[in-house]
Amino acid sequence: MSDLLFPDIQPHRSGRLAVDDVHTLYWEECGNPDGVPVLFLHGGPGGGTSPMHRRFFDPAHYRIVLFDQRGAGQSTPLGEYRNNTTAHLIADIEVLRQMLDVQQWLVFGGSWGSTLALAYGEAHPEACLGFILRGIFLCTKAEVDWFVNGIGHFYPEVHAEFVAQVPEAGRGNLLEAYSQQLFNDDPAVYLPAARAWSRYEGSCLFLEPQSSTIAQFETDAVCTSLGRLEAHYMRYGAFMDEDQLVQQVGKIRHLPAVIIQGRYDVICPPKSAYRLHQAWPESTLHIIPDAGHAAMEPGTATALMKATEEFKLQGKFS
Repeated sequence: MSDLLFPDIQPHRSGRLAVDDVHTLYWEECGNPDGVPVLFLHGGPGGGTSPMHRRFFDPAHYRIVLFDQRGAGQSTPLGEYRNNTTAHLIADIEVLRQMLDVQQWLVFGGSWGSTLALAYGEAHPEACLGFILRGIFLCTKAEVDWFVNGIGHFYPEVHAEFVAQVPEAGRGNLLEAYSQQLFNDDPAVYLPAARAWSRYEGSCLFLEPQSSTIAQFETDAVCTSLGRLEAHYMRYGAFMDEDQLVQQVGKIRHLPAVIIQGRYDVICPPKSAYRLHQAWPESTLHIIPDAGHAAMEPGTATALMKATEEFKLQGKFS
């Protein structure tokens, strides 16, 4: 898989940005300091960035900016859901943009990263050159219900394990039952719930499940942020009005966009990508026929690389 991407690179600068009295963000910059700025938005919420994420972009052309959102990755405190809303994250992006003296950037986001990319773009269209979006998640009630309950239609044994983590009396509302455990301050209570939540998602990411990914998702560092922050944002509809991202897409329809979606994505089913494309007919939609949700599946990774190259050469997508 890694041979499909650009070679591994190291940041030429990085730092920590205190955005309030609670949260400090990790950020890094790679590639060409004088190149076209591109912002990478990771998934989750709580997923964090990895060195592999730098490699979707030609480092000779792009000024590549990555950061770990509140409570994720190398940002601190890990898994902190207080002072953590979509509005906070949008404001953080603007603080980072101004600190780095970026006028406009290409915005690249997958899964929750696509949610945040759309929310940010609709709030600050003047700061965006265009969008590369993967595995669309609009955080509607139907999508949240699908994640918590519907995946069981395809992964019944995985869903049964997910359900088993909560007391039988709470199984009528799994999101609320998980929240009661995840937002407890005692690690002995929240860590097992976070691990079960994270294992559930990691088991369903790829068209063919990857044991190494599942094991990574079960580590304390990953599950603490992923389990807590995903439940936090799903519980409150990402702190947005229902279907807000589609309703307000007119604010960014003038900007180039490509939507890349796995046909067999059970975490973020293709219906959301299709709905977004219908509301944004100027966008380009690519359904990858042999992919699930993960960015690193060969068909999806190839399409993402093609998109960054198309924007490099043409400033648009086809």
